[in-house]
Amino acid sequence: MGRLDAVRQFNLLSWLREERRSRKLSLFIVFVALLLDNMLLTVVVPIIPSYLYGLDESAEMALKNHTLTQQAPAGAFHSIVSLYDNTVRTAGPNTTVSSTDPPPAPELPQNSSECPQSSGRLVNENVKVGLLFASKATVQLLVNPFIGPLTNRVGYQLPLFAGFCIMFMSTIMFAFSSSYALLFLARSLQGVGSSCSSVAGMGMLASVYTDDEERSHAIGIALGGLAMGVLIGPPFGSVMYEFVGKTAPFLILASLALFDGALQLFVLQPCKVAPESQKGTSLLTLMKDPYILIAAGAICFGNMAIAMLEPTLPIWMMETMCSKKWQLGVAFLPASISYLIGTYIFGTLALKMGRWLCALIGITVVGISVICVSFAKNIYGLIIPNFGIGFAIGMVDSSMMPIMGYLVDLRHVSVYGSVYAIADVAFCMGFALGPSIGGAISQSIGFPWMMIIIGIVDILYAPLCIFLRNPPGQEEKIAILMDTNCSMKTRSYSTQGTYYQGDNMDPEYEDYD
Repeated sequence: MGRLDAVRQFNLLSWLREERRSRKLSLFIVFVALLLDNMLLTVVVPIIPSYLYGLDESAEMALKNHTLTQQAPAGAFHSIVSLYDNTVRTAGPNTTVSSTDPPPAPELPQNSSECPQSSGRLVNENVKVGLLFASKATVQLLVNPFIGPLTNRVGYQLPLFAGFCIMFMSTIMFAFSSSYALLFLARSLQGVGSSCSSVAGMGMLASVYTDDEERSHAIGIALGGLAMGVLIGPPFGSVMYEFVGKTAPFLILASLALFDGALQLFVLQPCKVAPESQKGTSLLTLMKDPYILIAAGAICFGNMAIAMLEPTLPIWMMETMCSKKWQLGVAFLPASISYLIGTYIFGTLALKMGRWLCALIGITVVGISVICVSFAKNIYGLIIPNFGIGFAIGMVDSSMMPIMGYLVDLRHVSVYGSVYAIADVAFCMGFALGPSIGGAISQSIGFPWMMIIIGIVDILYAPLCIFLRNPPGQEEKIAILMDTNCSMKTRSYSTQGTYYQGDNMDPEYEDYD
């Protein structure tokens, strides 16, 4: 009876208010936000190429029918009904059809088989799809430099909630848009919401988890939400589009967005402005730091490979493998699963083996795997290369995202909004340049050569990660980070409260647990 009474007395809203400052709840909110963002990012991958191809084909058929209707003479008739023998005689060739016979089967469209016959139109789709996919990352790239300093002034909660609102609007637009222009607008709007969510979310985690090892583990878990979104998005979108329709997957994502928004309202209270206690290093100064630029470049080139695959691989599969709609998304499943595994394993392991070494190996494996994609002859030949791509990108992201915060701690002021804006800019540059350049390159020299080029670029960039092995820092910052006997106070969290290591060991209870 005691347990039953406890269940009855349990109030979810009261529990959320009590746990409002819990680090775990903050981590869960960021996890769900990244999950939603990347599900919306990847759910369109199998839907958009096929959907736009269908729109263009329908428009072309409607134009042909309209042209034929206009060319027919006014008052002309094409058949004569004979009441004598119940037959229909056409006005053209000598053909006679009995009215008692079953009607002829309707003529099938030209691409009724699984393999579209209009390969030229498929090649032209590369550019349209690439520009649409790149619009999100391009807008996000432009917005990020403003979001980073904004979080230093108003805190992380308000931009994170604004990201939810914009993401919800974008999802609804995707569900009901039926033209290329509206889809392009929805994708661009998603870039604004994604910028708010990713920069504010990562910055909030870096400020809450001050210990380098804890931060690495927390960011690894948050990237697990990103990985799950990438994992679930393409197969979820392709299956729902094949058997339910285009609208259904986006309405489900809108429901998930509402859940995350409600959680943010109760836990983070985004109506309150909570600026940082100290002024952070300017964005321009951080962008001049060569070590931050090397880490950002690793994120950019690592993710550019999968960004090039997203718009071009489904079209290449339709053209060369005659793939069905559901296969266009399932082809990305090995990369998604391995990315989830990679971020989970190397979230902690990267710190032990050396983040620079983890990133170096990861970018090299990405380059080799991308080159192997070009030799696939069917969907089964894509399994191992895509698995290698996802696992290696997981190694790069789980090692470079935490090192961005560590570099700020080591070399600058420990305010994280701007540095994670740079990290997100690097991520967006990969996803902006990848689809836009990839579509044009694939159209001009072919998909296999495009994969070989990006693979070689990744392999050539990998050795730069050696410079991140032991980056120099300011002497006073190194003393704070490395010297455990330093007289300055360093914060350490426990389940009982917050303690400071140094002269005074009195516990100071704060809102974090």
